[in-house]
Amino acid sequence: MKKQSYDVVIIGGSAAGLVAAMTTKSFYSNKSVLVIRKEEKVMIPCGIPYIFGTLGTSDKNILPDGGLIKSGVEIKVAEVTKINKDEHDLVLKNGEIIGYDKLVIATGSKPYVPKFITGTNLKNVFTIPKNKDYLDVLNNELKGLKKIAVIGAGFIGVELSDELVKNGKEVSLIEVEDHILEAAFDEEASVIAEEMLINRGVNLINCAKVTAINGSNKVESISFEDGKTLDFDAVILSIGYRPNTRLAKESGISVNDMGFIKCDTYMRTHQEDIYTAGDCAQKRDFITGRLTPVMLASTACAEARVAAMNLFELSTIKTFNGTISIYSTSIGDTAFGVAGVTEKRAIKEGFKINVGSFKGMDRHPGVLNNGHYQLVKLVASKNCGLIMGGEVIGGVSAGELTNVLGFIIQNKMTISDLLCSQIGTQPMLTASPAAYPIIKAAEAIAKQMMK
Repeated sequence: MKKQSYDVVIIGGSAAGLVAAMTTKSFYSNKSVLVIRKEEKVMIPCGIPYIFGTLGTSDKNILPDGGLIKSGVEIKVAEVTKINKDEHDLVLKNGEIIGYDKLVIATGSKPYVPKFITGTNLKNVFTIPKNKDYLDVLNNELKGLKKIAVIGAGFIGVELSDELVKNGKEVSLIEVEDHILEAAFDEEASVIAEEMLINRGVNLINCAKVTAINGSNKVESISFEDGKTLDFDAVILSIGYRPNTRLAKESGISVNDMGFIKCDTYMRTHQEDIYTAGDCAQKRDFITGRLTPVMLASTACAEARVAAMNLFELSTIKTFNGTISIYSTSIGDTAFGVAGVTEKRAIKEGFKINVGSFKGMDRHPGVLNNGHYQLVKLVASKNCGLIMGGEVIGGVSAGELTNVLGFIIQNKMTISDLLCSQIGTQPMLTASPAAYPIIKAAEAIAKQMMK
């Protein structure tokens, strides 16, 4: 079989793969680019929980191929079984061989199924992969089921539970930690989110470790570490994801102890002409420099842009300097966002910090245009005022304000920088310039620094 060759081959077609391909074509328009992916249709990762409520079907959550095709990217639906790094080619499941000049591995992640829970192979035990066919089957199966246990109260578990309740399901959200969303937020934000979920009909079970899923053939109940048992018709495991790096490991590409593909700030792996991006790629925390298992579509897209920009011309200013762990979600009409380190994590890491908060309205006056309260919390270094993290709770504007926090952290702004910053405000769109929550929170820290 004749070998086809391309300037750039990208393995994986989700967020990182798509952005890597589009960026490559933007910066190197004369290069031939091929995306190889297993799926005919690719899911929008962050929209997956909404398939089970607001959207109602996976057909409304498809990542469009139009931009890729229009820019000249070729798409091949196939499975790569081996990367021959020395020969600069790939072997597909059907035996076809594809050559490359530069390779980007963006194979993503897969749901984690813990071994400490028995019975995960029973009928009506599900995970949440980024696979349309699986999700369609799951959505159809759930229509005939009533009592559902969602194990794991991270972002997907919370959003999925809220969506299932909209469809009239009896949902219990089970979390081993003291509070939901505990890995991302400080306690006060988690408590607010818990109260909202309970009011919307979700049964929360915190501080509970599931040890077994029981049934003769299909799910009948689950058992907890304390001996308690509860009856359910289905179980959805939402206990996180693991990097999908088996292909890389089997092909001799360097992987770290956490299972991620090793790479530098240009997203280059330890193997010549091979780059990586997305959930499968190694990450360091922007603040601490530690290796971290954070997996986010926004991080994946940033890594993919960096990888693509550096494929043929290395630039010292086009680097990925670590994930800032920036998240957002919503429950009803209230949004929750976080960027950088939380107060509890900063203290755990050993930083000396100041914390400031302010609660105001996102309109002025607040009765205008569906106004919502806006609570901003900032975490800053005690000795220099560097802004290390922050949280936002509010209306829909909280999502973009969280992104503003991300820019502040990545550009290493201080409390003084923020206090001297200019903002644009409008009564129907923003908080008052005299009581802009993010600046008022900075003022609270500035007062502490003056003592």
